[in-house]
Amino acid sequence: MEPAKEYCRETFTGERALFGSRNVRIADSIFDHGESPLKESRGVEIAGSLFRWKYPLWYCSDVTVTDSVWFEMARAGVWYSDRVSVTGCAIEAPKNFRRCRDLRLKDVSFSNAAETLWNCRQVQLENVTARGDYFAMNCSDISADGLTLYGNYAFDGCRNVDVKNSRLLCKDAFWNCENVTVSHSFISGEYLGWNTRELTLIDCTVESLQGLCYIDRLVIRGGKFLNTTYAFEYSTVDCEIEGKIDSVMNPAAGRIRCGAIGCLILNEERIDPQKTRILCPVIESYGKDIEA
Repeated sequence: MEPAKEYCRETFTGERALFGSRNVRIADSIFDHGESPLKESRGVEIAGSLFRWKYPLWYCSDVTVTDSVWFEMARAGVWYSDRVSVTGCAIEAPKNFRRCRDLRLKDVSFSNAAETLWNCRQVQLENVTARGDYFAMNCSDISADGLTLYGNYAFDGCRNVDVKNSRLLCKDAFWNCENVTVSHSFISGEYLGWNTRELTLIDCTVESLQGLCYIDRLVIRGGKFLNTTYAFEYSTVDCEIEGKIDSVMNPAAGRIRCGAIGCLILNEERIDPQKTRILCPVIESYGKDIEA
């Protein structure tokens, strides 16, 4: 292979400034006004550089970006690209990372992660912080360690998800998913996990209004439920926690073992109470179903 072509302290402007590049190293440079500067490039290493305009890395492969910044107008930054590694970067632009495969993000912050990380496969997130709605929609084979997320509707329609040591402040997280495991994490948000198959929570702290409902095969091992009400509606559940659940409503089937239930609602017109074993020493009250 020929030695990599190197660019240092350059400013690139104009559309497709480095279109179709092969085996290049770019350091301390600026991609300014001009769309798609690196479209269809292969074997790209970028360090300490600034992206100031749209669509910098489309249809690329074997890309490594370190210690760089995507500014607000560098939106839709990395689409349709494979084998991409991004480390130590600040990303201000929305709608980044679409339809990528084999994507690794480490020590990355997204100040505006709206509609970010969509339809990607084989994704690894490590120490990522993101703020924005609809994060990671329709992804598959995604793992996250140390994710801090502020924004609603995250991980909608995902498959094969493993999240650990994370904090998710997120309404409607994990909807319409399949095979999700969350461990040693904090989740706060209404309507958690609806319409999902195979959701497992291990040693998690959960706060949710009407969360964990409409789930096929919900498994909970350890952790705490804080201010969590109307849980498990129409879910098949296998739950083991020591603490209290504020209220449980109309589980479809399974087993619930916990320290206490504040209010238990079992409406025989909606579910068969005999299909769920409630193993709980303290049930403070029995309530009525809420409005459908």
